[in-house]
Amino acid sequence: MALTDAQRRAQARYVKESVKQTSLRFYPAETDLWEWLDSKENKQGYLKSLIRADMERERRGA
Repeated sequence: MALTDAQRRAQARYVKESVKQTSLRFYPAETDLWEWLDSKENKQGYLKSLIRADMERERRGA
């Protein structure tokens, strides 16, 4: 089902106001890091799980 113009505008407004985004670069010296991340099927989920685990460690004072 195609979105109407109003739905597209509403979605664009929501993304602009609510969604946060970042960019990550890998330089040649970090090829091993890129290859590791690239091997993950769900890169976004993988990175978020690492951040959540780090947050939990800090909360526990480790």
